[in-house]
Amino acid sequence: MALPPPYDPNFKLAFSLGSIAEIENHQDHDESASAAVVAVDLISSARFALKLDSVYTEYSAKYLVDNAGGSHRGRKLTVKDCLEFALNKGGIPKAEDWPRLGSVIKPPSSYKPDLVSMKGQVIEPKTMEEACDLLVHQPVGAKLHVFMPHIELQQDGIYCGTSGEPASYVGLRDAIIIGAENIQGKSIATVKVWYKKKFIFLKVAMSRWFQLYSPDDTQKGIEPTHYLVDFCVPRLSIN
Repeated sequence: MALPPPYDPNFKLAFSLGSIAEIENHQDHDESASAAVVAVDLISSARFALKLDSVYTEYSAKYLVDNAGGSHRGRKLTVKDCLEFALNKGGIPKAEDWPRLGSVIKPPSSYKPDLVSMKGQVIEPKTMEEACDLLVHQPVGAKLHVFMPHIELQQDGIYCGTSGEPASYVGLRDAIIIGAENIQGKSIATVKVWYKKKFIFLKVAMSRWFQLYSPDDTQKGIEPTHYLVDFCVPRLSIN
C-alpha cells in the first residue's frame, strides 16, 4: 500500500472519485453489534463520570442486539436506538449477566436478568462545537467516515482521510470521541472507532472536510462533510 500524504493543517476540503458500492459488503461489520458496543461504552463512561457506578462497569451489548429492535427483528440498530432503549425500557443487565456478542447460547425464555435501572435522554449535538462542549463532561458518540487504506496507515499519525489520491470509501463506522487537543493550530479529536470487531484509536482532524463523487452516474456521491458526524450523548438522570 502507498502511504497517504502527511497531515497538512492548512488543507481544508478534499474531492475524491471513488466507489460506494462496497459499503454494504463488509462481512466484518455488523451495524447492530457496532451500535450496541458503542452505546454500552457511552453508558458505562457516563455512569462512572456521574459516580452512579463506583468503578467502570461493562454492560451487555448483546442484550441490546437481542432486544432493542423490539418487534422489528432484523432491523439494523443505531447507537441512538440502543441508548433510547436502555434509558426508556427499564435498564439493561451487566455484561456478566447475559451472553457475549458472538455467542450462540440463548438464555431460556424464563430467565430474567437483573436490570440496572437507567433513566435519561439522548442528546444529539448538531455541530462539532456543541459536541466539544459536551466532551468536557463525558465522551461523545459519533460516526466516522472511513477510507482505505488511510484507516490502516494513519493510526500512528492524524487520520484525515483522502486528500484526493485514489482511495476506497468504506462507509460510516460508529465511534466515540474521548478527547480533543490543539495540534499545529488545529483541533484534533482523539477517537476510538469500532472497526473490524474491535476498537482502534485515532487522532482525527476535526476541521477537515471531504466530498466524494461517484465515477459514473449510477451512484449518488456524498455532499461536503466533516469526517466526524452524527453526534449523540446519553444524558443520565441521577435521581
